[in-house]
Amino acid sequence: MQTTLIAPPALEPVTLAEARAWLRVDVNDEDAAIASLIVAGRTLVEAATRRALVTQTWRVTLDAWPASGADGGWSLLATRPAALPLEVAVPLAPVQSLAAIRVYDAAWQPQTLPSSSWRLLGAPERARIMFAPAPPQPGVRVGGVEIDVVAGYGEPTDTPAPLRHAILALVSFWFDNRGDVATADADNLPPRVAALVGPYRRRRLA
Repeated sequence: MQTTLIAPPALEPVTLAEARAWLRVDVNDEDAAIASLIVAGRTLVEAATRRALVTQTWRVTLDAWPASGADGGWSLLATRPAALPLEVAVPLAPVQSLAAIRVYDAAWQPQTLPSSSWRLLGAPERARIMFAPAPPQPGVRVGGVEIDVVAGYGEPTDTPAPLRHAILALVSFWFDNRGDVATADADNLPPRVAALVGPYRRRRLA
């Protein structure tokens, strides 16, 4: 299974003006640097929480539909011990909608599944796809299934305030520590940022 970003967010959760005000920067000499820090901050918050913030589209690619388990159910990154029959969990959140589900035949031609053959359940947090009847298996061995997922809270201002605050805190952290050995990653966040994103972390799916 592979997830690929195919349509990034059109806007960031934090504006350049908001970041400049937060940093108390009155001139525009640093605008390019601050803008890049906003993008980096949003990306890191998304990685730490395993959430999409502003609306974006991802493609989930599978070689084939998961084999059925002993109970006859499908399992793919299930969010509970046993997925329901003919059900596939979506490894993204918050999910807004599914743009398309495609299965490639032996000639590498995509066949789009009709929306009447599946339902999106449990969105936005525990989104899963239920099929009726079971979807056809692809005719190719690699990358035979594509699911295009629209995810995110919506507009920039729809992003929860603590996560927007976490981005500003990261921008400030990096801005103030330029040239120093001051790193941050999804598993090693500054304490203030870790406290802000903590309630929004999604557990790793398995």
